[in-house]
Amino acid sequence: MNPSTDLDWLIVGGGIHGVHIAARLIGDAGVESSRLRIVDPGERLLERWRASTATTGMTHLRSPAVHHLDLNPHALMQFAGTRRSRKAGLFARPFNRPNLQFFNDHCDTVIARFDLDALHVRARVIACSVTDEAATIGLSNGMKLQTRNVVFAIGSGDRPRWPDWAPVGEARVHHAFSPGFDGWPTERESVAVVGGGISAAQVALRLADEGHEVHLISRHPLREHLFDSDPGWLGPKRMAEFQTERDVGKRRAMITAARHKGSIPPRVRRAVHASIRRGRLHWHEGAVEGMDADDASLAVRLSTGAKLAVHRVLMATGFEGSRPGGELLDRLIDTASLPCASCGYPIVDAALRWHPRVYVSGPLAELELGPSARNISGARRAADRLVQVARSAPASMARVAED
Repeated sequence: MNPSTDLDWLIVGGGIHGVHIAARLIGDAGVESSRLRIVDPGERLLERWRASTATTGMTHLRSPAVHHLDLNPHALMQFAGTRRSRKAGLFARPFNRPNLQFFNDHCDTVIARFDLDALHVRARVIACSVTDEAATIGLSNGMKLQTRNVVFAIGSGDRPRWPDWAPVGEARVHHAFSPGFDGWPTERESVAVVGGGISAAQVALRLADEGHEVHLISRHPLREHLFDSDPGWLGPKRMAEFQTERDVGKRRAMITAARHKGSIPPRVRRAVHASIRRGRLHWHEGAVEGMDADDASLAVRLSTGAKLAVHRVLMATGFEGSRPGGELLDRLIDTASLPCASCGYPIVDAALRWHPRVYVSGPLAELELGPSARNISGARRAADRLVQVARSAPASMARVAED
């Protein structure tokens, strides 16, 4: 593909947010697909999503069936209707949470329907400059693209949180969400999984199911929450107060208080306890204070005084909490004088506009969309606003539907 350099929309990020926004701009806003591109370094769209969920051994999503990448909120249930969903077990209680493989199959149909693979530019954005008329995007392959609007739909997936005690470069110590992760044991081993949230629990359960000796280490008790924030944050029940609060510092405090970080849903918690009872998984509440290594094993030292001898350490300690985008956005903020809160995150308007030509989604939009901004539901809410922007654009920027 030879991407056009005269675009209406360029989306940075080919994950959940980028794919859904692209589908909505084309399908709901009438943007010509020839005037839209998705820039992402992966070989395929949703590559990081697929790799991360496969690593954890996730079987069902945490979010309900109305949260997906298609246009119609009921599309996933309709897709299941053709597959005898009740017999096939495609959804789990409560809230009809979809089976991961089924959800991914549905994502593939959305990508195929809008031919998004043909719009995927396999490169990394390394530069961005803006004027009131356009944005110019420099890519790692040497190409430059010019677009009327750029959407930064990026997350923290390439910045896993690496604890200070964990040695970098030790072949037996890995973070489960490191790009290109290849640290899964290929033969039976004793493995320490470090982390207290849903990902750590799922990694530990997958390892136990494969017959490994598993030690799950968490700094805190297993915290049970059905979702990672109260569902009220998806509507006016919680968001009304958030939207009337104009102090972004107070908004940040509301987001922090609302998130159930390091939590696991009831089904996963029950599975962990069942595995502990069967002796397939050992749980340790305590912080890791250090680690010693020799040729035979790793000795993980805990704050409780315990010392665990294992063959491998897998961390599922989440991602860095600082603003995504790194030096790329640092430079753009400086050159375009883009407003940021004291936490470093963008201050945007109701349309998610950071600059006349720059829009955001995901973590970058959370000071406007609230605690659910990072989730699939957040992708849908961001797309709602961007569709309105595209619909109100000059006719040259959108396809006028004949039907």
